[in-house]
Amino acid sequence: MQDGIAVVRMARPPVNAIDLEFAAELDRALTRLESDPTVRAVVLAGEAGCFSAGLDLKVLPSYDREQQRELLLTFGRALLRLYGHPRPVVGAIDGHAIAGGFILAIACDYRIGGLGEYELGLTEVRVGVPFPIAPLELVRAELGREATRRLVLTARTAGPEEALGWGALDELRPVGEVEARALDVAGELANLPPGAYGSTKRLLRERAISRMEDAVERQLDPTLSEWLTPESAPAAARILRKS
Repeated sequence: MQDGIAVVRMARPPVNAIDLEFAAELDRALTRLESDPTVRAVVLAGEAGCFSAGLDLKVLPSYDREQQRELLLTFGRALLRLYGHPRPVVGAIDGHAIAGGFILAIACDYRIGGLGEYELGLTEVRVGVPFPIAPLELVRAELGREATRRLVLTARTAGPEEALGWGALDELRPVGEVEARALDVAGELANLPPGAYGSTKRLLRERAISRMEDAVERQLDPTLSEWLTPESAPAAARILRKS
């Protein structure tokens, strides 16, 4: 941490894919930062030219029903921590941000993308994974109903220029400058009065956060009882064969 700016780096090579351990560690890291009075802002970044490719399709089909439920709840809690974090959160998105990785990106208050050839989007339907309520509410709140409809139901991906048009990114920079620019923006936002920033963010996102809390904390998400379907494993296998 430097000058009160904490960098949370997702580092699970090769594509920072999300499994249960990854989700739990992200939740723990965000919880620690939330309770640290020296933290003035947070930068969320990936590693090795990738932000996050989303759920680990190699591991996910092997999870039993209880592990699936735990992953949904743990990742949902991490999203709530990120989206409702009282300090400014800036995303440094300099590579693929797919599915759960894309949701982590748009949970940030300000999102800086890299110029280059990489993909962003929501591919859950393509891999046979029903959309849980918490991430769906977050996407709808940040991108609006029409963009959410197109992204969720077509499962298509696009490059950073198109994602900028969706409102998923706020600005683009050469890939080698993304994290430095994120640190600069975080520093600027950190100078805003922290109490006003945190309360205003909470009010701005109150409806989405309340629905996310219903899904995660009160466990009112129907996908918790049966998330993966018989379609999920073969769909994931087809995607992995193409990658």
